[in-house]
Amino acid sequence: MMKTNKNIRTLAELKTEIQLLKVDYKQKGVQLKYDSKAYINQFSLSNLIKKYATPSGFLKFDEKTNISSKIMSIVLPMIMNSTLFKGSGLVTKALGALVSGKVGKSLDAESLSGIFNMIKSFFTGRKAKTKNEVAFVDYGIPPDSETY
Repeated sequence: MMKTNKNIRTLAELKTEIQLLKVDYKQKGVQLKYDSKAYINQFSLSNLIKKYATPSGFLKFDEKTNISSKIMSIVLPMIMNSTLFKGSGLVTKALGALVSGKVGKSLDAESLSGIFNMIKSFFTGRKAKTKNEVAFVDYGIPPDSETY
């Protein structure tokens, strides 16, 4: 709260200052109600569902915790060792696990969905895009106007 010293010399100045303070008090009360409603609505059930019920919301709680990258850093080396490096030696499997673990940490839900959509687009095929020709449009003077 700011403290201001005002030199009030007459009764009229005092009454105007009181009115100004009452108006300021009411405005701050209205603003406080508005801000408190917005704050409460921020944590309502519908807003929480909208915020966290997305594919990336399930897999990423905040900027530091990324569940999908942690899962991929564990699962990807296991898949690589059981498929690609099946007959390889210990050193090759260790290097493969190290590299695929680092790659798994860099993957998040958005990049995984992008990769999935790219692979899906290869299999769905491409439809020939046809251009619709635009009909002739004349934006000049309309024929029934009174301008000659």
